[in-house]
Amino acid sequence: MRKFREPKLVIATHNRGKLEEISALLGPFGVELVSAGELGLPEPAETETTFVGNARIKAHAAAQASGLPALADDSGISVDALNGAPGVYTADWAETPQGRDFELAMQRTWTELERVDAPYPRTAAFNCTLVLAWPDGHDEVFVGRMPGQVVWPMRGTEGHGYDPIFQPDGYDLTFAEMNRWEKNRISHRADAFRKLVDGCFT
Repeated sequence: MRKFREPKLVIATHNRGKLEEISALLGPFGVELVSAGELGLPEPAETETTFVGNARIKAHAAAQASGLPALADDSGISVDALNGAPGVYTADWAETPQGRDFELAMQRTWTELERVDAPYPRTAAFNCTLVLAWPDGHDEVFVGRMPGQVVWPMRGTEGHGYDPIFQPDGYDLTFAEMNRWEKNRISHRADAFRKLVDGCFT
């Protein structure tokens, strides 16, 4: 496994919430982080049907465009009773002509669960795939997962995305009811980052 030795890393995202989470997780390692958005890099089309496929597209596009190593995250919620949906289309469910509306996406998720009369608990998992890519084309892949259940109504105002309807296993709070430090400690992204750190940063 290739070790990360460079002083600067591009985070291949235009999502400020995701950038803040990643910055908190990588903060202890003294690496200078810059986002693809800050560099003005275009967002590549995510044409794959898997988390790893889309993360690879984003990581390699940013590495090639910047000439720096790049880290991409592709993540989403997979609901068991919906055959894993929305999965890689998690953000797409929030798309509207006016921009992303995750409240609408959460409503759709619950409506679909009601339509199929899904039994309780309505189990789901947040998934996170990280790809660390270098400009020479090499990459390393790390996968994290947090099982839990979809709840209704929405609860909490912290976090982003589907956090208000996801209650992780072993907790009475949704991700959106937790402070971000607690969420960052236990989340699917934290799981993937522990593996990234063990593999490439230590």
